Amino acid sequence: MAAAAASTTSMMTRPQLLHLFSRFSFLTSLPEVKARIADAVRDKQEAVAVTTEIQEEILREMGIDPSFGIGCLGKVNVMYEDDMELMVKFYQFVAKEEMAIDEAELDPREFAEKLHAQHKLQEQQLKMLIQMRKYNPESQSVILETLRKQLESANFDTDASILTPEQIQEIVEN
Repeated sequence: MAAAAASTTSMMTRPQLLHLFSRFSFLTSLPEVKARIADAVRDKQEAVAVTTEIQEEILREMGIDPSFGIGCLGKVNVMYEDDMELMVKFYQFVAKEEMAIDEAELDPREFAEKLHAQHKLQEQQLKMLIQMRKYNPESQSVILETLRKQLESANFDTDASILTPEQIQEIVEN
């Protein structure tokens, strides 16, 4: 009953979103679900259509209208922008979907190269975060806001998600 009641509001609740993210991550790690996505790609279907179907199935399990739930996903970063934990989980969810699609669409060598490149990017991001911790919270907020603007202007290209120590220093000094 609670899930049905929440469906009449304009947005899914935080616990509902966290459940969706967690369940999707679990399902897309299963060999049979990976095979389902790969089979669809071989049959010339869009992989994103299959991952959306999986999300809709989870939403139905939760008692949430799938079109409402999918619509809510497009509003997460606006409705929950101040909830850092939820935003991290949301971006992990988006990344998990992208990886499931890439694994189905790319040959094993290309997929391994993409995983390697992503790992290197994550290492650079971690180094950047460690660098940022040297600054006070106000400076960290300015750095993060600058990074957010940089990502938006680059249409969320992952290469724009890194600031060098020199760039960070320059932001703090200005």
